[in-house]
Amino acid sequence: MATTASPAFDTDTLRRGIEGNTSSTLLTLYADDAEIRIVDRDAQPSHPKVLHGRDEIRAMLDDVYSRDMTHRLETCVVQGDHAAFVESCQYSDGIRVLAESMISLRDGKIAEQIMIQAWDE
Repeated sequence: MATTASPAFDTDTLRRGIEGNTSSTLLTLYADDAEIRIVDRDAQPSHPKVLHGRDEIRAMLDDVYSRDMTHRLETCVVQGDHAAFVESCQYSDGIRVLAESMISLRDGKIAEQIMIQAWDE
């Protein structure tokens, strides 16, 4: 009996997307019905910011990539249908941001993401 492997999550695309200058590459990694929950100083754990679907995710990513800042994928670990990664960012004025994400994958695409982020104040 033959089995079919699920498509693998493309970590090279993740790196290119995070470290690129637009949201378009990163957006290709999300399923159409993906959901992101963001926890930070403004969106506390009991009331996270929740984005539903690629249109809402695109709007957030477009906003982020319109800013004068750099992004770097620090590390990424993939195991089965889950992955985790760390992203560091720096604004042109030196302010730094660190984000850690845990993602659930479906058919090689991000279906759910929980992001916890902190920045210099």
